[in-house]
Amino acid sequence: MNELLDKKGFICDMDGVIYHGDRILDGVADFVNWMIENDKKFVFLTNSPEKTPHELSMKLERMGLNVTPDHFYTSAMATAAFLSSQMPNCTAYVIGEAALTKALYDHNIYMNDVNPDYVVVGETRTYSFEKIEKAIELVNKGAKLIGTNPDITGPTTHGIMPATGALIAPIEIATGKKAYFVGKPNPLMLRHGLKKIDCHSGEIAFIGDRMDTDIIAGIESNVDTILVLSGVTALDDIDKFPYRPKFILGGVGDILKQ
Repeated sequence: MNELLDKKGFICDMDGVIYHGDRILDGVADFVNWMIENDKKFVFLTNSPEKTPHELSMKLERMGLNVTPDHFYTSAMATAAFLSSQMPNCTAYVIGEAALTKALYDHNIYMNDVNPDYVVVGETRTYSFEKIEKAIELVNKGAKLIGTNPDITGPTTHGIMPATGALIAPIEIATGKKAYFVGKPNPLMLRHGLKKIDCHSGEIAFIGDRMDTDIIAGIESNVDTILVLSGVTALDDIDKFPYRPKFILGGVGDILKQ
């Protein structure tokens, strides 16, 4: 564990690593407090585009953790940064929550339901046939299709629910156009995290609970990976993949155990 304790910083996934729904996981408070007390650089990286950093900070505060908003980076923010770098001051038709729209506004990307440059899809509970119909129309007219993340499903307090990959699939099928996904396992997301904490790949470890998004993103970004078994991936699942994490732990609290 000394190799991990000596790391300059950590990038952590959230759901399945820090909490499940509204319940903080065992050992998380000790780990987060240790990072703060030891001046470790850290960022919580989430594929969910539904909440702003301030809302995520408030969520952790309700669980007893005081983490300021600057320690969060979401797929909505990564998507907005990507589109701004590709086409500054572009426009978008958005199927998603307010946090996604805000991230786009913050990068001077404005809403357009007539002739947008992009159709952007993220998790939302206001999904409708009318929005799918409009998105298909706009993509067929030439708008580029973007997904905040490729996750097919995601865990909620009510069980497994459809995520962006599932919501965008009807648009892909109807138009014959494949979406470009910005969130994990796209290593672009992790590189944003590295830039945010001003660290090089060898100085940090990436902690996640999913082999198919977190661990592969870490490997492709050339960072040390830690798979925690507190979320989606079970120990028996690891051999199903042609790659392995560098470390396998029960939870993030195990990093502090000698």
